Amino acid sequence: MEKDIVDGETANFVEQHTMDNAVNVEFYRKFERLEYEALADKKRKAVAACQSEGESSKKARLDDPSLASMEEMMEAMNCGFRRRKSRKIFRISKRAIWLFIHAGADLKTLFLQNSLNASSWKTRNTSYVDSGGDYSEVIIKLTCVCKMKKKGRRKGTRNKVSPEILRMLGEATLNYARGSYEEAISILNEVVMVAPNLPDSYHTLGLVHDALGNKKRATDFYMIAAHLNPKDSSLWQLLIASLEQGDPGLVEYCLSKAIKADPSDRILITHQATLFINIGDYMRAAEAYENFLRFCPHDKEALTECAKLYLKCGQIEHSIRVLENYLKDHPSGVNLSIIELLASIFMENNAHDRALELIEDGYPLYFPGEELPLNLKVEAGICYIHLGDTRKAEVLFSVFQSKDLRENLNKHIGLIAKFADAYMDLKHFRTALKNYHMLETDAAVNNGFLYLKIAQCYLSLNEKAQAITYFYKALQTLKNNIDARLTLASLLLEDDEEHEAISLLSPPKDTGITSENHKPWWLDERIKMKIYFIYKAKGMPEDFVDSIYPLVRESLHIESLQQKVKVKKRLSKAEILERAKVLDDRQTDNVFSGFRPLAPKHARMKAKRAKKLLMKRATQKEEKKANAIAAGFDWQSDDSDDEPREQEVIKESPLPNLLKDEEHHCLIIDLCKALASLRRFEDASEIINLALKSAYNVLSTEKMEELRSLGAQMAYHSKDSKHGFDYVRYIVIQHPYSFAAWNMYYKVTARLGKSYPKHSKFMRIMRAKFKDCVPPIIIAGHQFTGGSFHQDAARDYLEAYKLLPESPLINLCAGSSLINLALGFRLQNKHQCVAQGLAFLHNNLRICENSQEAVYNMARAFHQVGLVSLAASYYEKVLQMGEKDYPIPRLPNELTDLTENKKSGYCDLKREAAFNLHLIYKKSGATDLARQVLKEHCTF
Repeated sequence: MEKDIVDGETANFVEQHTMDNAVNVEFYRKFERLEYEALADKKRKAVAACQSEGESSKKARLDDPSLASMEEMMEAMNCGFRRRKSRKIFRISKRAIWLFIHAGADLKTLFLQNSLNASSWKTRNTSYVDSGGDYSEVIIKLTCVCKMKKKGRRKGTRNKVSPEILRMLGEATLNYARGSYEEAISILNEVVMVAPNLPDSYHTLGLVHDALGNKKRATDFYMIAAHLNPKDSSLWQLLIASLEQGDPGLVEYCLSKAIKADPSDRILITHQATLFINIGDYMRAAEAYENFLRFCPHDKEALTECAKLYLKCGQIEHSIRVLENYLKDHPSGVNLSIIELLASIFMENNAHDRALELIEDGYPLYFPGEELPLNLKVEAGICYIHLGDTRKAEVLFSVFQSKDLRENLNKHIGLIAKFADAYMDLKHFRTALKNYHMLETDAAVNNGFLYLKIAQCYLSLNEKAQAITYFYKALQTLKNNIDARLTLASLLLEDDEEHEAISLLSPPKDTGITSENHKPWWLDERIKMKIYFIYKAKGMPEDFVDSIYPLVRESLHIESLQQKVKVKKRLSKAEILERAKVLDDRQTDNVFSGFRPLAPKHARMKAKRAKKLLMKRATQKEEKKANAIAAGFDWQSDDSDDEPREQEVIKESPLPNLLKDEEHHCLIIDLCKALASLRRFEDASEIINLALKSAYNVLSTEKMEELRSLGAQMAYHSKDSKHGFDYVRYIVIQHPYSFAAWNMYYKVTARLGKSYPKHSKFMRIMRAKFKDCVPPIIIAGHQFTGGSFHQDAARDYLEAYKLLPESPLINLCAGSSLINLALGFRLQNKHQCVAQGLAFLHNNLRICENSQEAVYNMARAFHQVGLVSLAASYYEKVLQMGEKDYPIPRLPNELTDLTENKKSGYCDLKREAAFNLHLIYKKSGATDLARQVLKEHCTF
């Protein structure tokens, strides 16, 4: 405001005296030029330093102010200074000169009005006030004095505290120290009203409320004080101490502010890194330590923590970079742990050449004159092993053969095991065994793992007897080691010790109490699979089925439950609120709120989506309420979705990998076959149904076909064939012209009965779709024959005859249906029908080349129509013929042990022919002849 007044007065003064003081204006211009010359004179040294010594002509020109141009003087003014500040100084100086010209001797007042330093003016320029009419020298000196004014705001003027406020603060502090908290609060409240930006008052208020036990208000005042004085790290630390059980996001915010105020405080950095580690954000924790190392680069503990955290989050290159930079920048501060850590990182990432270079070349550089420590010698030897130089490795490892180290071997067990493991990893099993045996007698070694490594070495060397011995020793300690138990069982099976292997894999007699968190070894899936395959390989189906069937059935049942149609999960309100709690600012009454929550990014994203979902559901609820009220209904809130739904708890599958690989698929098929061999058809059918239901998208086409075929077989052997119909129908659809598939179909449907609705519908569809397919036509004819509809049966058989005239089955069926039709009462031309039927049977006899079966069929037809003399002659031919046994046809994938065991001669028809012949003899009165035929051919 004061500056605006001065500018206004100056402008009025200029306007009033412009016309009368033209001389003064020219005088001002003259001194303006002199001002530039003065500036050039002041900056001449800086310009000379920027120019080369050879430019003598330009130097001469700068020495003479009268020869200096405007551009050169401006260059001299700006050289070495910021341009913006120079402009500001020049403007003030020019204005001061103008006032000087027009004000005459009253310079002091004008300069005070323009905020010049009066004291400086008194001390430096009193001799120039009355200098007469020549003001050139005065203006030059005045310009220099004005330019000596300090830039920017004067320090200490803005936050200057009045003595009264200081007195009140002191009185409040004394009251706090004496315990007069109410008086202190009253005084401090007055201070806050007068000086609200003073942090000391809020700090003291926080201390007072803390002493009164009001932690929340104390924290609020600490927060205000810290924000008013953010560079005071102690205020932030005091605030952090009061927030130990508070909002983690607020704690992290205060920590970041405190670290910004004091970046070299190790305690603050450790606290912040611990917060990040607790939420699993190792990257931010490592970055916090790395930022700390920029201010305290000699902190070795922070360095190692930073490198380890980078390793945890997979940033191997960052970890190596941090350690290498430290070794490069601070070689005098390197200790052994840093070299060991960097070498171990190199070795874990197969950079053994870099690790060896660090150990052999770096250690003497950082520790000159010192011998290489024993652990670094071991690591160097391991590097040599991996690089293929076993000779140098042996030289380094020979240190353990010294007398002192052999006597104190228990102190170096870890090092010996380390290089022995390196030999074993690189398949130097003999050398590894030699080192492992050094540790065998030491009681401090975990002999279980040591024996296991020795056994693996012997197994790799194909020394099975030694391997079995040490595997047994290892299992005495490591009873729950599944791999060792399985390997030992395989070795026993190779030596034909099946019972020993089964005993090894079977549960112990005294199982004891097992922990819920720790599953016993005998319940492991690999153990179960191994013992099942032993049973199967050794031909023990009953043991195999008894042990595997309950587990497979339970596993398939659990898988079938999980394969049900999954409804989109609808989160309950409690679950949504739990997710949104990450973003929920519970402390809404705090002075400061809205801090970013200390949580991983994915948790914050879930919380944001949960909040949006809560808002959406609330909006939908309000809309429903408004619509109900508008429609005149009583609004009743349905909060059923807010309650958590009771979900069925599905147990863990005993065989989790049952449907995941080919080996387990074969196990299911083998189990079904074993069940069928034991005639447990219903159990086999259940397993097949569950497998096809659960693994329809996992099983291969061949396995699916085999399971359906087995399902069909189980169907026509079991009581319930309904599931089998689906299997055979699928097979027929896939192979519509396959007689074997239709045989399987007819065998299953014959057990279901002719009235089964699915069968009739399927037959109509197949006959309409495949008009040239013979098997469904024959099946239809058989069903008509079974129902005594001989005319319909004959029609279907004749239709099939047109497609396959040389088929013996079709000729037989057509002839028998025509003869049966002729024996009915409604047919008028019976003789022609009988002749046609006999013609088809004669055709069958021709096609079958007078086989015993065809001759018997002719005799049976003659016998049925009453031509007994012809029937007797054909029966006698059958008695004179012999027929060898033929294997009974089996369906695809039908098990061989399911076919009934037949006695020899089951294909011979002599007994059937003799019995029918004796009936003819008996009816004709030849009882002796009938008795003789029965005695010769039907006696067992």
